[in-house]
This record gives sequence, structure tokens and C-alpha cells, in this order.
Amino acid sequence: MNNTSLSILSEVKQGNYKVLARTLTLVENDLSPADSILKNLNSRSSTPVIGITGPPGAGKSTLVNSIINFFTLKNKRIAILAIDPTSPFNFGSLLGDRIRMAGQFNNPNVFIRSLATRGALGGISAKTIEMVDVLKASNFDLILIETVGVGQSEVEIAGLADKTIVVLVPESGDDVQHIKSGLMEIADCFVVNKADREGADNFASNLKKMVHQGVKLIPVLKTVADKDIGVDALGNWIMEPIANINQRQEFLFAEKAWKLIQNYKMRNVDKKKLTADIQTALQQADFNIYRFADNFVDGL
Repeated sequence: MNNTSLSILSEVKQGNYKVLARTLTLVENDLSPADSILKNLNSRSSTPVIGITGPPGAGKSTLVNSIINFFTLKNKRIAILAIDPTSPFNFGSLLGDRIRMAGQFNNPNVFIRSLATRGALGGISAKTIEMVDVLKASNFDLILIETVGVGQSEVEIAGLADKTIVVLVPESGDDVQHIKSGLMEIADCFVVNKADREGADNFASNLKKMVHQGVKLIPVLKTVADKDIGVDALGNWIMEPIANINQRQEFLFAEKAWKLIQNYKMRNVDKKKLTADIQTALQQADFNIYRFADNFVDGL
């Protein structure tokens, strides 16, 4: 480990936000000495990671704001990684969570970072894993990950978080059967947000009946995040010890290793070059996607 990496990690561990932000940028963009920093992190950090996911419009960002308020009142230091989708056309990302959480920026116990998915379909990219591990090296009491609101493909969050919260709204009632086949399997807790809306009690009751049919008992909590109603119960659940921690860690590390290995193997694939080559190949009358993919791989 070189002196630069040692100095950076020392500052990160002391909670230097400026150095932490620069370190996350190094890691996100594969800039030196990111590789050295990652290889010298303590992978056994006990900082809990909470994943918050759910469909668009469920009020995830508002709920995250309320959770932050709950923990900062207890003098806890919180890191938030807010993940936004990357456009498949211009490779840009809105990173709108920075706007929605603007009220937290002056809080000395809160650190917020936005991250683009860079094409990851499950709301999680390999960079998410690396950046969360950097955050765990700092002295935070809790790390929250808010994932892209794209529905059932967000199940990958279960491979990164110690606990996963699925946020729903009363209007989700008609889609519960579809939810059951996707997000239902990864939830450690369901939150029915905007519970002051019509039908919320009935939806929460039906959801409880459904989850109680499973092997594990999954709590169903009701919140009105923009009014800080019900957030105390959710905060207390977050603070509860994690059950079967050793088995959970084995699963998490296996999932993280799988994702990282995929990323390393794909590192030489230039998405923009791929798109350009596709444009050229499509001019051929006998274009075949499988032959194209095979030739592209041979050229790496």
C-alpha cells in the first residue's frame, strides 16, 4: 500500500467529508489509487447497510429524509447513497435525489452522494458495492441506499444490504399479486407510505395477510413520511439486531463477489464503441445479433 492510499484512508476513517467525496469519485471513475484503496479496506466492517426500494412515486426520498431526521436527533452519523437511472441514449443521469434531499446538506452528521446506475438493470451497479465499502470505512453509524424506482428488477439490492425495506403506497393494492413474485421475496420490512390516503388500512391489512403466509415474519409498517408519522416505529425496527447475521454475511459476500467478478470481466467493454459498432453492423443486410456479439467478444 503506497503512502497516498494510506493517507487517504486515514482521512476517510477520521470522517473527513471532503476526502471521502474525492475518494468516492476516484473509485467511481477507476482513477488511481482507487484499486489500492479498495484492496486495503476492512471488509468486515459492522456498519449496517439499509436498502430502500420500491416502485416510482412511493415517496422513497421523502421517507429517507424522515429516517435521517430520526437518527440525527439521536446524534447518529448517516451516509446516503442515492441511485438514479442512467439514460441508455445519452448515458446521462438526473441525480435528482440531491435536489429532493437539499434540506440535509448543512447537517454535519449527514453525507449524501448520488450515483448513476450506468446501465445496471437491478438498480445496483458494481460501483455501488465499491462505494458502499468506502462509506463503511468512514465512521458512520448507518448507511442508507435508495435504489432506482424501477419495480421488480430491483431485487439485486438484497445482495448488498443487511436489511431491505420495500416502500409501497395504497394505490399498489391492485398490483399486490405481481409484487409477490418480485419484491416480496427480498423484503425484510414493508412500509406502506402515504398511509393517510384512502384504502391504506385495507391495503396494509391485505399485505400483512400475504406476508404472514411465508416462512419468515415480515413487519408491515404504515408511514406518512412528509408529516413524520410512523417513522419512529420504522427507525426502531432499523436499529434492531440482524437475525442470522453469519448466514446473511455469507450470502452478501457471495453476491458482492459475483457482481464484482462480472464487472472485472466486462471492464474492457466500451458501451459507446459497442453502440457505434452496432450502428455500422445494422447496415448489413444479413445482420445477426449473435454473430455480432461473438465477433465483438473476439475483438476484445
